[in-house]
Amino acid sequence: MSPTMFTTDLKPLLDYPLKLCAATTATTYVLSIITGNVSQVDRVWTFLPTVYTAYWALLPLWPSYDNKGWRLLAPYVPEEATYFARDFSPRALLMLGLSVLWTLRLSYNTWRRGLFSLNDEDYRWAVLRAKLPTWLFQVINLTFVAVIQNVLLLLIATPTLIAATHPTPLTPTDGVLAFAAVALLAWEFTADNQQFAYHAWKHRAAVAYKASAHWPGARLAWTADDAARGFCTRGLWAWSRHPNFFAEQSFWGVLNLIPLLSLSGDVDVPGRDSTFVDALQSLVPLAPSLSLCLLFLSSTRFTESISASKYPRGYAAYRARVSMFVPVLTPVWGALLKLTGGKAEVEELVWGKGAREAEAGDNKTKAAKAIGI
Repeated sequence: MSPTMFTTDLKPLLDYPLKLCAATTATTYVLSIITGNVSQVDRVWTFLPTVYTAYWALLPLWPSYDNKGWRLLAPYVPEEATYFARDFSPRALLMLGLSVLWTLRLSYNTWRRGLFSLNDEDYRWAVLRAKLPTWLFQVINLTFVAVIQNVLLLLIATPTLIAATHPTPLTPTDGVLAFAAVALLAWEFTADNQQFAYHAWKHRAAVAYKASAHWPGARLAWTADDAARGFCTRGLWAWSRHPNFFAEQSFWGVLNLIPLLSLSGDVDVPGRDSTFVDALQSLVPLAPSLSLCLLFLSSTRFTESISASKYPRGYAAYRARVSMFVPVLTPVWGALLKLTGGKAEVEELVWGKGAREAEAGDNKTKAAKAIGI
């Protein structure tokens, strides 16, 4: 699968998705201005990649004509691309099924957090808005929030385009990758549930918290120290500071690999005499998942800066002991701390009794500084 083939032969099949992407970009941006809420893209994030995936996976269902205007945003297949719309691709249909499962999980989590309401906004945007001049925040709203994120939602679905236009029978590799994708969704679902249960305990422990009201895997034995710490460090969160983000990036990486591995004979691998440009071109098929990883890396660092400002000692210890994304690195961090010393103190801050005393001490110090002591 060469970059040239993707940009030429398959270009007509990007006509409709690009129109839809432009329409959603304009709509979410205008709504963000009208409502003063820049989380509009968050609400379409839960289903737009599946909409694009469905378009390519179900190509034989769409009418064929040249739609040069904007009269309808209904799916269609350009006349010059009807060759690709003759048969369904089993691999593309498999990817659609996985994407639908992803949409159901994310939509459920978004719904219970209240983010489908036009009035609710991700707390990180409020923090960023307070730090930047109004004009600069609006520049970021237009470029990063509206344009870049909408383009990324289209980009991560493009592996299905490759699968749909190269229909071949499913292989055991497809089965292994599909199983991995489902396992990652289960991991992410569990991580979300543990986070949700933790915050329910943190804010309602003194009222009426019921572990049985939460999903299996999230019925953990929360303690007063967990609430005092201020952030979740148990369950999957003891292995990764962001186990849900790890699973999210890995899921789309697996979907990226499904058509790539099925067409491995057509992928250009740089040889000894290849140039740096050739090496970069060989990464083009991985561009969707790599772009998503870059977004998550930057947004996660910003998220952690907020957490670190709220819980300075506790979150610093958490960073030192637990990997940001990859769970298998967490034992490595533990071994390094054991070698350098301070492992017991760090682990007490992350999981033990010291959390409450540490944060209480920080609060006393802040209060003392505030009154000039």
